[in-house]
Amino acid sequence: MKSRQTPISSDSCRICLVRHGETAWNTEHRLQGHIDIPLNDTGLSQAEATARTLARAGLRFSALYSSDLQRASQTAAAIARVHALPTNHDARLRERHYGHFQGLTHDEAESRHPDCFRRFKAREPQFALPERGESLTDLATRIHAALEEIAHRHKGEAVVVVTHGGVLDIVHRLASGKGLEAARDFAIPNAALNWIEHTAGSWHLLAWADESHLRGALDELPHT
Repeated sequence: MKSRQTPISSDSCRICLVRHGETAWNTEHRLQGHIDIPLNDTGLSQAEATARTLARAGLRFSALYSSDLQRASQTAAAIARVHALPTNHDARLRERHYGHFQGLTHDEAESRHPDCFRRFKAREPQFALPERGESLTDLATRIHAALEEIAHRHKGEAVVVVTHGGVLDIVHRLASGKGLEAARDFAIPNAALNWIEHTAGSWHLLAWADESHLRGALDELPHT
């Protein structure tokens, strides 16, 4: 992969995406979705470690964007303090809405809603979970729109985006060309650094799941 520390051309935007720090529901393998869960103590420490590591990245960041859910906002706040950047909150960077799975563990979701869970695990792109759940296609549409807007606003610059595991699943596919329906074969740890670049209308993957600054981090639930 291209180095994340190489100079940025005038028609490119480099984005470091950070999954929020750990929450209590992460440790319970519980689907959070749009439910607004705060960081636990580990997550707060991870956010601080991530902020310090970004300060040593060798880049000057022009802007900081974050989901408006508090687990992302708290992570972004640590970065904002270290880098003296205001946080731009954007609801389009929220986690996928998991419908009637929200608040359930994977085991509970499978037990209570076996047919929906089967389709969820199969990654059917058009399948939206009942009770306002989003399909992968709808999630990808809103994430693509948000990132394209950020990239065009910050040509020639580097920015940080703090978001969620389900969003990062979409971002990796956007930058690598992997289909929405393909099983996930890449990690999405809490508070890890993930680098992509937008150049001449195309997205490129620079580096992924750098957790060298962390003392272990939970992966996003597999196969989601």
